[in-house]
Amino acid sequence: MSVTDIDRRETRISPYIIDDRERGLFRVARKSFVDEDILTRERDRIFNRCWLYLGHESELSKANDFLTRNVGGKEVIFNRDRQGAFHAFMNTCPHRGAMVEREARGNALAFKCFYHGWAFNNNGKFATRMPPGTYPDDFNSDGCANLRSVPKLAEYRGFYFLNYDAGAVSLETYLADARSILDMLCDHGADGMEVIGGEQKYSIRANWKLLMENSYDGYHAIDTHGTYFEYLADAIGGAAEMPAETHVWNLQNGHAAIEGNAPWGRPVAKWIPAWGEDAKSEIAQIKRELVSRLGEEHANRIAMLGRNTGIFPNLVINDIMAVTIRTFYPLAPNNMNVSAWALGVKGESEGFRKRRLDNFLEFLGPGGFATPDDVEALESAQRGYAALDELAWNDISRGMLKPKFEATDEEQMRCFWREWSDRMEDRA
Repeated sequence: MSVTDIDRRETRISPYIIDDRERGLFRVARKSFVDEDILTRERDRIFNRCWLYLGHESELSKANDFLTRNVGGKEVIFNRDRQGAFHAFMNTCPHRGAMVEREARGNALAFKCFYHGWAFNNNGKFATRMPPGTYPDDFNSDGCANLRSVPKLAEYRGFYFLNYDAGAVSLETYLADARSILDMLCDHGADGMEVIGGEQKYSIRANWKLLMENSYDGYHAIDTHGTYFEYLADAIGGAAEMPAETHVWNLQNGHAAIEGNAPWGRPVAKWIPAWGEDAKSEIAQIKRELVSRLGEEHANRIAMLGRNTGIFPNLVINDIMAVTIRTFYPLAPNNMNVSAWALGVKGESEGFRKRRLDNFLEFLGPGGFATPDDVEALESAQRGYAALDELAWNDISRGMLKPKFEATDEEQMRCFWREWSDRMEDRA
């Protein structure tokens, strides 16, 4: 459904948002970014009930591979067993609670808790032999000594998600129209996509919702990232501006995306002069393969248009000059941990992998043109909320009365906030 299909007659006023569609006004209470009680409610109503991104299948390429990850504030083991099946276990020993696996990643047939030595096969089954009489004969008949699986684990085209709510809707139902974005991403290459390198971790002294807003906010790009656009103009041999025609997609359930033809090169199949003539011919070959496999219209959309996508509550996929997966979780109302990964086409040439990573590091990486700018902007906003008694509301009304939204409008953020408010008020 297009965002233009929303019933504009509805008006909603809550402790968190003012959504006046008739007048074209949307406000968000600044207390949502600073209040401890609101964060406690978020942990219960959102992070304990929504599908959360866990990892990509390419990170566990072989049987017995594992990695450990904090997902929604809880420690998790994500692994494959001897038969290659994927699992997600709570990384806490059922005996006395210590983390069972303390390494970030590896390959192991079993896991062993360092505290008292309890061991587990990599399918989660308890594997420690005890002297007779240590425990009752029927000990673990109910599985009490096995590793605890997460309540729900599911994948969509190699992207694995978990849910701590056993009664949650299916992943496909939850993703709704965001599946089309993941489909386009996976269609970049005939053999699919893979995570390149490891996980990048950093923290931001700001509320987690500010990073979701920022990640698909086209309005801030020229002002906040002016240095990058000056640099880009040299690389492309002409003016570097945000695309004149963009689209905003309401992907349902709080998910949204912006899409447009931006000035940077795209390793999938969009050439820029800085890459040289050799790259031009290789890109033409990639484009022909896309057209042959997907048809011209779909191939052109994948090759030429970039997308910034937010999947509620805390997954960002930016498919622009390179592809980044980013997820984040609040430590406090004014502090979050961020994890990010680069994603690339399986089997692409060494030259194109280099161009992809150069693009990624230049803009999307923690030390690139964009991320330090964005971190400063978000932390500045967080400091500004100290004056919430004098100025209690943020404005996210830009473009609200337009018949068709653009990336420099703020409808994509309104999609997030409507879902967030519904869940915080138990309306979801």
